[in-house]
Amino acid sequence: MATQAAPAGNTSRPSVIQLSIKEKPALYAAFIPFFPEGGIFIPTTREYRLGDDVYLLLTVMDNPQRYPVAGKVAWITPPNAGGNKTQGIGVRFPADEKAKQLRQAIEEILGPLGEGAARPTHTL
Repeated sequence: MATQAAPAGNTSRPSVIQLSIKEKPALYAAFIPFFPEGGIFIPTTREYRLGDDVYLLLTVMDNPQRYPVAGKVAWITPPNAGGNKTQGIGVRFPADEKAKQLRQAIEEILGPLGEGAARPTHTL
C-alpha cells in the first residue's frame, strides 16, 4: 500500500513519505475524518513523536495528481497495539487550501462517511 522514502538524518527536517492508496477500502481505513482538516494514517515502523513534521506526497486511487501535504504527526499506533492494529502514524492535514481540496477529493471518493461506519479503520 505504501512506499516510504528514506528518513532524513537530521531530526529538525521533516520526514518525506510517499503514499499511494489505490483501493477504496484502503482509503476508508486510512482516512482520519475526526481531525478538523482531515488526516491520513501511514503504516510505518519508524519511530515518531506527536507533533513531528511530516511531508507527505499522497496519490489517491486513479487520480494522477500527487497531493503534497506538510502535516504533523497527531496519532501514533505503537507496535503490538491491541485489536490487531497496524503500526504507524496519523498525519493531520494543515489548515490550508490544498489540504481542503484533498479532504474534499477523499470524501467524494468515500461518499457519506456514515456508510460503513461500523467497519474498522487504522485509527478509531
